[in-house]
Amino acid sequence: MDTGSIDISGEEIFHVGGSSNNSDFFVERSDDMITVDAVTDALDPVTEFIDEYLKKNNCSSKVRNEIRLAVEEIFINICSYAYKPDRGDIRIICTVAEDQSFITIQFSDTGIPFDPLQRETPDTTGEHFLKKAGGFGIHLVKQLMDEVTYDYKDGKNILKIKRLL
Repeated sequence: MDTGSIDISGEEIFHVGGSSNNSDFFVERSDDMITVDAVTDALDPVTEFIDEYLKKNNCSSKVRNEIRLAVEEIFINICSYAYKPDRGDIRIICTVAEDQSFITIQFSDTGIPFDPLQRETPDTTGEHFLKKAGGFGIHLVKQLMDEVTYDYKDGKNILKIKRLL
């Protein structure tokens, strides 16, 4: 994989070659923010960023795993639906409360406006749950996180997840 890095005023900009479909994707990263092309190949840099941020802020492995699962679900959904058939980017910003009691992770994109919180809660009982493919991701995120909010502002989808540490 061809990787180049340039340091500009504290932010690293990476141009990374994607592995699964040979497409290039853009990654820009600072201590608390990452912006990537909305392509599934960019999942690895996103999860690495999240893991590093959570470790740096002393999150337990249980909390890290739950947040990583939620982040992966949200990221893949944005990649899959926000820009089709075009291509755009996703910005993820992490903040930890001053008292270290919780973390907020904000996802923003300029794709098709979509509020995932408006979806009905899926039936997770019996055969229906086992046979139905898809539709359970945001339900999972809502179960793992303490708060999930959505807003559409200035042409951007803004989804925030909050987790007590």
